[in-house]
Amino acid sequence: MLLVLRLCLLLLCAAPAAALALPANKPTPGYARVAIETSVGTIIVAVDLKRAPRTSANFLTYVDDGRFDGVTFYRAARRKSNARLGLIQGGIDTDLRRSLPPIPHEPTSKTGLRHLDGTLSMARPNRPNSAAGNFFITIGATPNMDVRGAYIGYAAFGHVVAGMDVVKRILAVPTCCGSGPMRDQMIVRPISIRRARRLDGRPTPSRGPKPWLLGLKRTAK
Repeated sequence: MLLVLRLCLLLLCAAPAAALALPANKPTPGYARVAIETSVGTIIVAVDLKRAPRTSANFLTYVDDGRFDGVTFYRAARRKSNARLGLIQGGIDTDLRRSLPPIPHEPTSKTGLRHLDGTLSMARPNRPNSAAGNFFITIGATPNMDVRGAYIGYAAFGHVVAGMDVVKRILAVPTCCGSGPMRDQMIVRPISIRRARRLDGRPTPSRGPKPWLLGLKRTAK
């Protein structure tokens, strides 16, 4: 009898944690799922519309405009202590033809989100309010990306709900080159993002021009 009670308590304790996992195959109120179709498989992410509304809306505009179609995952940053952990980064890179204006920073201290395993977050230059069309996915908890003291951290705004095997596959590909914090982290043969498409809600594309579709030359940064 005592053993049964202990098992019941364990199940009750585990239930709240299990409830945090969102389903990949159906909508969840407050979230919007996006399928990122790559040359090595599909990653499905869910962006948090309530806690990180501006960052999520920005990401969805890139998706709805087709700005991520034909770009790449170009960075795989493996931890020196454990090469199975780290992050992968993708998006428009330096192709300003695809860029929308930078967005206000939504820090983890405001959203309550954290950089855990499978977190979707915005990449940015080393200044606030500068994130635009590049993002990263963490493999393993990465608390150094969260706000701490005067450090503003990065804007977590969603997480992977399916396809972490694809994320890990990208993390493991050969890398080289790069400079500064990206030294030796640039993917030798970048992984193509063939298409990013919204799975929930109605697409709301921007009304701006789409010069990357017109064969215009890339604008230097």
